[in-house]
Amino acid sequence: MPARQATTKMQEIKLAHSPDSDDAFMFYALATNRVKVPGLRFTHVLSDIETLNQAADRETYDVTAISFSAYAYLREKYVLLDCGASFGEGYGPIVVANHPMTRKQLMGSRIGIPGLRTSAYLTLRLYEPTFEPVPIPFDQIIDAVRAGTVDAGLLIHEGQLQFPELGLHRVVDLGQWWLETTKLPLPLGGNAVRRSLGQETGELISRAIRESVAYALEHRDEALNYAMQFARDMDTDLADKFVGMYVNNLTLSYGERGRLAVQELLNRGFDAGLIPGPAQAEFLSEAAQ
Repeated sequence: MPARQATTKMQEIKLAHSPDSDDAFMFYALATNRVKVPGLRFTHVLSDIETLNQAADRETYDVTAISFSAYAYLREKYVLLDCGASFGEGYGPIVVANHPMTRKQLMGSRIGIPGLRTSAYLTLRLYEPTFEPVPIPFDQIIDAVRAGTVDAGLLIHEGQLQFPELGLHRVVDLGQWWLETTKLPLPLGGNAVRRSLGQETGELISRAIRESVAYALEHRDEALNYAMQFARDMDTDLADKFVGMYVNNLTLSYGERGRLAVQELLNRGFDAGLIPGPAQAEFLSEAAQ
């Protein structure tokens, strides 16, 4: 009788990220099997970043996008990967209003925010501690500002590029403020893997994400075309600009400067009493290839 062919058992990895053009661009190669990992099968789950921050408390997903500020609450369950992050290099979340406002006028005002564990919210607290946060789904903040439901709004994702055409005024670009203050890029969101998966599986996942980012950067038109289905109300040129802002060499690898930036955000947040400690960031170490 012929020998039975051995079958390789596939391990399902639930990978969660935001339904945005930059994340879609980043994970294009994994989602379409341009990048494959023997023994692993990735199931993609799309959800907004604050929902993912909360889901990580329950270890819902094996690897997930999280806000760097949320990592402070999750360090016992997840370890940060060194790839797939979004940094603002002199730009970042933007506070907008219906009319010009000064920094002093933000004091005591009601500001729509995309979540209490987002890095955008933490950074705004570091910039101006005395305001009333009003959590609102990120894609509804512009409407809330225009309707006067809040005095100002904290915009992440595509809203950072769309607000001028809607007649809104920039109060502050937090990424610009952060760069002027620290000389570092502003760390916003990264990928983290469940510690319980173990080092070997964590390394496989990390390399897969790094290869997916590299593929997208090397096949930009192809990946951007795929990402356009997630580009809310943006034309191709605007989507290309947005993707370029948040998927770049720092996404491939934080490098020393990126890691310093993450640590600086955690240090400042902890020192201000805004996040729990210890403040030390821990990254998964990949074995030499």
